[in-house]
Amino acid sequence: MKHIISMLMENEAGALSRVSGLFSARGYNIHALTVAPTEDDSLSRLTLVTSGTAQEVEQIVKHLNRLVDVVKVLDLTEGSHIERELMLIKLSATGDLREEYKRLADIFRGDIIDVTTTTYTIQMVGQSKKLDAFIDALDSGLILETVRSGTVGVLRGEKCLHV
Repeated sequence: MKHIISMLMENEAGALSRVSGLFSARGYNIHALTVAPTEDDSLSRLTLVTSGTAQEVEQIVKHLNRLVDVVKVLDLTEGSHIERELMLIKLSATGDLREEYKRLADIFRGDIIDVTTTTYTIQMVGQSKKLDAFIDALDSGLILETVRSGTVGVLRGEKCLHV
């Protein structure tokens, strides 16, 4: 099962390396990883997507809590949360395909952010399943490049991950 783990960690050199090293040493896979500073300059928020049984993820969270740079860890998938991913996809767009891609982008609530005589670049934000569905609706031979951010998430309502 997919789990989204979010953590606050000290904004210091080597902190990310220690987190990824923990996963590598224990044979856990990281499917996506996003890290950025928070409103507190001394902290960064790291969000990672991994998979495993409930016991495996529980062990991962315990190991992460033991790392010296980690301030707080939360498995977002345990509660009500919002998750999003950003995708930029460059498509070969000539002739009738240009109108078709515009229609598809509108259906999936994407934005065409770059246009040349032969290409469209579309920006799309949403759950991973939505982005996958958009890709499935396209002719894979016409996809020139795909860039995805990985999932980020936040708890719903008043609940927050904070110190």
